[in-house]
Amino acid sequence: MHGIGNDYVYVNGFAETVADPATVAQKVSDRHFGIGSDGLILILPTPEADVRMRMFNADGSESEMCGNGVRCVAKYAYDHGLTKNNPMRVLTGNGVLSIALDVEAGKVKTATVDMGEPILELEKIPVQQAALGRNAAIKKRGNHEYELTLEAKGVKTPATFVSMGNPHAVFFVDDVAAIDLNVAGPAVENYPAFPRRINAHWVQIVSRNEVIMRTWERGSGITLACGTGACAVAVAAILNGLTDRKVLAHLPGGDLTLEWREDGNHVFMTGAATEVFSGTWNG
Repeated sequence: MHGIGNDYVYVNGFAETVADPATVAQKVSDRHFGIGSDGLILILPTPEADVRMRMFNADGSESEMCGNGVRCVAKYAYDHGLTKNNPMRVLTGNGVLSIALDVEAGKVKTATVDMGEPILELEKIPVQQAALGRNAAIKKRGNHEYELTLEAKGVKTPATFVSMGNPHAVFFVDDVAAIDLNVAGPAVENYPAFPRRINAHWVQIVSRNEVIMRTWERGSGITLACGTGACAVAVAAILNGLTDRKVLAHLPGGDLTLEWREDGNHVFMTGAATEVFSGTWNG
């Protein structure tokens, strides 16, 4: 399945057991010797919600959340009869999320996810100021907004940090196409200030309600889309006064609509979810 090109292999944990998901994630994600994906997602039973989601990156590391992935989890659960609740409640590493489903002819087409409140405090993202060293400058730009200048393999630009249950660094640039993600991405992801590594996004402002973004995803590399990242981008753009509170984000794989609502402080993400094929893994 994929959410605007952010593709994962999904396993129905109501019927199947994966003994070593970290190893399986690495094997199935290989685009030459496996199935090919950005990672592995398990759809599991839980007493705490309608279903539970566990998400593993292509390198086998487990992440807290995936915005595109959770829409696909909801689609699979609904389309395959694991639950018909709408809105659906999905337990993730970032708690239980509520997902409103747009259903046509008995199948989910798009979904709107209540992604909860963004986390803006450095220590909770986490960003460790003590690890920044002499080649980085940090300053506070408001009640909860920070700016960091990185000097690592040519990456020198202000960054705004947001957690949507997983950590994100957002860089605003004039031309996202000019960024060499294969150089800049690993440098940011593995920078010493980020003890759990970080997802990195470069963003070009189009208008008060439209942005273009490219992503280097922690543990997976360049991806066509990142749902939590798009939410973080919207929050960062609003904090910096660059956009209004409802934003259309253009990602390489497609578009997402983000809204950071003033009532309740929650971020809502709307986008498509697509099932590509099903099969049996013999690895």
